[in-house]
Amino acid sequence: MKHIIALMIGVFLATAAAAQTRVIHGVLTTYNTYPVQNVKVQAKKAKTAAVSDSLGRFSIVCMEEDLIRIRPKAFQPVNVKVKPDKDSLFVNLIFINNMKNREIAVGYGYVNSEDLSYAVSNLQQENNEFCHYPDIYELIRGRFAGVEIENRQVVIRGHNSFYGSNEALYVVDGVVVNSIDWLTPCEVKSINIIKDSGAAAYGSRGANGVVIIDTYRATLQ
Repeated sequence: MKHIIALMIGVFLATAAAAQTRVIHGVLTTYNTYPVQNVKVQAKKAKTAAVSDSLGRFSIVCMEEDLIRIRPKAFQPVNVKVKPDKDSLFVNLIFINNMKNREIAVGYGYVNSEDLSYAVSNLQQENNEFCHYPDIYELIRGRFAGVEIENRQVVIRGHNSFYGSNEALYVVDGVVVNSIDWLTPCEVKSINIIKDSGAAAYGSRGANGVVIIDTYRATLQ
């Protein structure tokens, strides 16, 4: 009789444990746009794992109250608590932008080189904590390949002119300006760097490349 009772208790506990598990479906992106694939996603309590596919999608078995852990190289680690009323997750991974991490992200197959190159050349405030930077030049410095800061001037193409200025053309909220000294990082919504054929639309003024900045000020007007 004792064996029967023990067996029944075991079956009950196993059934109860199984009832506490659930399946969570999620999507991993970076820059709120590009899918991130080949990333391992883990459920802490359930001790299960899944890998995101080419569209950044994954499905993972977890406990009712679990913690989803995401630890891809070159991106900031993420912990997401499983909520009882939600069966889906949308996770925007923050890319740690530097040359080594670009190589890692492409090498591991997280993001293709074309998407990543475009993304890092079009900074968005929603993906980068711009307010952490002391000034607009520090925000731009090191973020764009081939872009340098010299004497509070943005130089895109390098030293093209022997006598003249190598400073890029600045366009803020659609208006050409002589300087961006007055801009603070917190008011910047996005930054785009244009060079080569893309700068031709600005004529001779764009010969040294163009820095296009959109601010939240324009959005509120």
